[in-house]
Order: sequence, then C-alpha cells, then structure tokens
Amino acid sequence: MRDLLILLPDFALIALGYGICRYTGLDRPIWDGAERLVYYLLFPVLLFQAIVRNPLHPGDMLVFGGVALAVTGTGIVLAFALARAPGVDPMLHASGAQCAFRFNSYVALALAERLAGAPGLAMQALLMSLCVPVCNVAAVWPLARQGGHGYGRELLRNPLILATVSGLLANLAGLQLPDLVATTMSRIGAAALPLGLMAVGAGLRFGVLRQAPGLAAGLMLIRHAALPALAITLVVWLRLPLAQQWVLVAFSAMPTASSAYVLAARMGGNGAYVAGLVTVSTLLAMLGLPGALALLARMQ
Repeated sequence: MRDLLILLPDFALIALGYGICRYTGLDRPIWDGAERLVYYLLFPVLLFQAIVRNPLHPGDMLVFGGVALAVTGTGIVLAFALARAPGVDPMLHASGAQCAFRFNSYVALALAERLAGAPGLAMQALLMSLCVPVCNVAAVWPLARQGGHGYGRELLRNPLILATVSGLLANLAGLQLPDLVATTMSRIGAAALPLGLMAVGAGLRFGVLRQAPGLAAGLMLIRHAALPALAITLVVWLRLPLAQQWVLVAFSAMPTASSAYVLAARMGGNGAYVAGLVTVSTLLAMLGLPGALALLARMQ
C-alpha cells in the first residue's frame, strides 16, 4: 500500500495541470513556455545533479548494470518491433514508442531510497547513468526520422542526453561541486518534477488514445508486464544481493518518464497521444509496481 501511495502525488499533479489549463486563464500559451523551460533547463539540471552527487564505481556496473541494460534493451527492441504491426501510424509510433522503455527517474529515486536507503539511492543513480542515455537516444531516433530532423544533430543538441553524459563523466572524474553550486542546482532541479508533471496534464487529451488503442495497449504491455517479468527472472536466476534485486525490479516496473510528453511535443510529435500514455502508465504502475515487488518477494 505504501508503494502504491508514492505514485499518488504524481497523478495529482497531472490532474492539477489538466484542470488549470482547461478551466482557468492559465491556458495553452503559458504551458508552451513551461514545456520549454522544463525541457531545456529544469530536467537537464536535475539529471546532472542526481548523477554527480552519487559516487559511481565502474566495477558495480558489471552484473547489476548489465541486467538494467538488458531490461532496457529488450523494451527498446519490443517497442520498435510494434512499428511493423499492421495499421500502425508511423508518427504515433515514433511519438509513443519511448513510453515502453523510458522510466520516471524521480519516482525511481524516491522508491529506491525507501527500499534500500542511501545505498539504494546510489544504485538507482548508477542505473540512471547507464540507461538514461540509451533511452534518450532510442527515444530521439524515431522522432527525428519521422520529423525530418538530422538524427546526429538532434542527439548532439538534446539537453537530456547532454546532461546525462556530462554528469556521468563528471562523476567518474570525481568532480565535487561547491556547496553553493550544488544547492542552487538542487533547487532548480526540484522544480522539474512538479512543473513537468503539470505540463503533462496541461497537454492531456483523454480521447486521443482512441486513435491507436492497439498500439497503446502493446506499449503498456511491454512497460508494465514484459519488462518486470524479465527483471524478476534475471535477478532471481543470477542470485543478486537482495537490495539489488529490489532496486532492479522496481526500476523495471516504473511508470514511463513524464518528460516523454515534453520530448514528443518539442520534436513535432503527437504530444497529446504521449500525454495519454504517460497518464495510463502512471495508473497502471500504481498497481503493477507493488505487484511486481510482491511477486519478487514470493520468488525469493
């Protein structure tokens, strides 16, 4: 039940953004600016700061990191395979495919700390440093191709990729931010989660998932069934330490990233469709995430 409640604030912020945009004077033009602020400043600062502040050890990346990459890679392969299904709209697929393999970093960090304390937070930062660049590259590629953007240029300009890679390099180099800089960045990054989730709600169109319900169902099955099942199988088979098992399974069952909507909207994709997927994913994770952890406990 407590794992269920951790997702309620996220969904409440999405609902709040929806209500503010639809029923007050703070309508669409204001949220267009908010999306740009989140995408180009707030999310990158949060990612960079979260990775830099948790020391990483290359030796830890072997089995633990390998399982995370295997789960993420499987999600990417399955999501891209859906593009070959009959009747799938290329732009809807390019916009929504990311929802099958990206994950909500903020919920992941909070839950990892609750499951395994400070070591769990460090483990989750390691997973982020490995998987966020892979997820972002895979998310940008179909959108760049469908939108006629230069793929290499989009990767080099993508603020989420730049922030994650630079944070990883700074961490491995042992960079220590001065307290004043770290505090400032922490406060900037703290605004990313609430404003990003409210931007998701502001762009929400509940009926838009009717455009491609089969595609939406396939993406959600990957995100909330296939990936948790794979993670549970791997961590039990490999007999990883218990704390690593909990963090990895929670990671695999996360709701999709709230920034998926911002990325789709900024790159000319169908942002409303992605906003619907993010909301559905959050609802599914409210039940699926504690369910995955309960299944892991039984298999242990």
